[in-house]
Amino acid sequence: MPPLYKSILGAAAGALVGFLVYRFIGCKTGTCPITSNPWISAIFGGIMGLLLATGK
Repeated sequence: MPPLYKSILGAAAGALVGFLVYRFIGCKTGTCPITSNPWISAIFGGIMGLLLATGK
């Protein structure tokens, strides 16, 4: 698999996992900086997925 596809797939999977964490585990009070907002949670998950997929 080419490195670009691996990076895109890792970022997309991470964003999905980040959103699922927000949806099912997320912070109910709104005080958690990452899991209280679905956009921030998905972006954070996407960055983590990208880093894990590229091995950096």
